[in-house]
Amino acid sequence: MFKEYQTARELVGPLMLVEQVAGIKFGELVEIHSGDGETRRGRVLEADGDKALVQLFEGSSGMNLRQSKIRFLGKSLELGVAPDILGRVFDGMGRPRDKGPAIIPERSMDINGAPINPYARDYPSEFIQTGISAIDGLNTLVRGQKLPIFSASGLPHSQLAAQIARQAKVLGGEQKFAVVFAAMGITFEEADYFIADFRKTGAIERAVLFMNLANDPAIERISTPRMALTAAEYLAFDLEMHVLVILTDMTNYAEALREISAARKEVPGRRGYPGYLYTDLATIYERAGRIKGRQGSITQLPILSMPEDDKTHPIPDLTGYITEGQIILSRELYRKGVFPPIDVLPSLSRLKDKGIGKEKTREDHADTMNQLFAAYARGKEAKDLAVILGEAALSDLDKKFARFADAFERSYVSQGEDEDRSIVATLDTGWRLLSMIPRGELKRIRDEYLDKYLPAPAEA
Repeated sequence: MFKEYQTARELVGPLMLVEQVAGIKFGELVEIHSGDGETRRGRVLEADGDKALVQLFEGSSGMNLRQSKIRFLGKSLELGVAPDILGRVFDGMGRPRDKGPAIIPERSMDINGAPINPYARDYPSEFIQTGISAIDGLNTLVRGQKLPIFSASGLPHSQLAAQIARQAKVLGGEQKFAVVFAAMGITFEEADYFIADFRKTGAIERAVLFMNLANDPAIERISTPRMALTAAEYLAFDLEMHVLVILTDMTNYAEALREISAARKEVPGRRGYPGYLYTDLATIYERAGRIKGRQGSITQLPILSMPEDDKTHPIPDLTGYITEGQIILSRELYRKGVFPPIDVLPSLSRLKDKGIGKEKTREDHADTMNQLFAAYARGKEAKDLAVILGEAALSDLDKKFARFADAFERSYVSQGEDEDRSIVATLDTGWRLLSMIPRGELKRIRDEYLDKYLPAPAEA
């Protein structure tokens, strides 16, 4: 039986204080019936004795406290799921925004999810091909991993996210693969770009989109990634699909969290963000993974824009602690016209060694990856030295490494926005670039692979 109260006492922004309540639980869903006949929704943010602090999803503008009736529904926010969610576009609260029919749910799932028992987790060990060489070849994404992309204002992370969503696939066999795409705090133009791109390429048939616009309430931004992950858990563990979850932009999510925290008058932590930011982000990121005995998996690719290009900012800093590496976009490469502008040297995928090699990608993958890293780093050092001392001060070998670094950025890192490279094409491109360097300098590759794969300089 629902409990209904008319004891709302205070309204500050999206927060409402309700007094003389009983048996109210944290996270409980709330309906507010205002005097003008409008119904709004919210959730219990804090319960203390006979008082409850309610967070409104639709905002509080125009509400009349005296005439409002508050009904506590005895359950938390849920998402109705069914196989029909594939190919659909929803808002941040799980309501259709593509003018399609409402979903007839097979079941309703709590958007906060259920934590995966660490003992039941299976180790990520299978390769996911994104079609992007700088990721597949050097910072490999593994099924069940959480690998964030650290971007900055003005860099093309939206285009990169759309390209990965369009091209990502699981190799080997006829395995069911889906993409869950959640966008938080984006403009109408960005939302239109994502939806149009998915429809134009046909990728929407295997995707579920959740769109939260910049003018939507901040509280809706907090529920958006949880809605997306709930849909992903249904697809992965009920329908046994391999699901890639792309979350953009996590910085907008954290800003919404800070806004709500300020409205609650909580003591701020670093740079004004709430002290529980780490814990809150962990409740999102840790929903990626595989479960022993289950076919499905959830792989996460969160995207965040670093304020002022600062890697030590609380959002990228805490994200780096929780996740298994990071892909970093470079403003310098972007100015050179490189797309995607992935800076491979500071980027890292901690699980890449588990997803590459014989019967996964190719036997020479690990050796060529290490050699490309080493050669590119040496080429960058040679170019930096040339800036200080002049190119005449470089040895002939240093000049070769400097030319290699330029060719590497132009041919390996840079690729078309619609170019979908297979892992074999990526590895072969790496070998052609390595042929620019004398064989004696390729010390990180075994002789058997050099004999088998290294082309002659003239052939390259």
